[in-house]
Amino acid sequence: MAFAGGAAASSAAIAAAEVAQAIKASGVIVNMEPPEFLSMLDKVEMPLVITATGGTINKNYQYLFGHKGLAFFTKSSEKLPLPLEAEIIKAKKIWIPG
Repeated sequence: MAFAGGAAASSAAIAAAEVAQAIKASGVIVNMEPPEFLSMLDKVEMPLVITATGGTINKNYQYLFGHKGLAFFTKSSEKLPLPLEAEIIKAKKIWIPG
């Protein structure tokens, strides 16, 4: 069973790399409010979501996922209720050019 977990982790890493490559290629990051972000997630079957926490004084939760060549980003003061079928990767940091 260890191999199956490794394969899943490898698939997640490949998918994350594809999202990163899509961002580099298109340079388009769509910054959205949390309700609109969640609405976009609901339209995608088994979305891959990158999460991170940020903020030094006021903690925030950051979310990023790719869909159709675009990267969708949101930040929230509270954790968002992600879809159960979402594959989640916890990142140390999400950096958005700005």
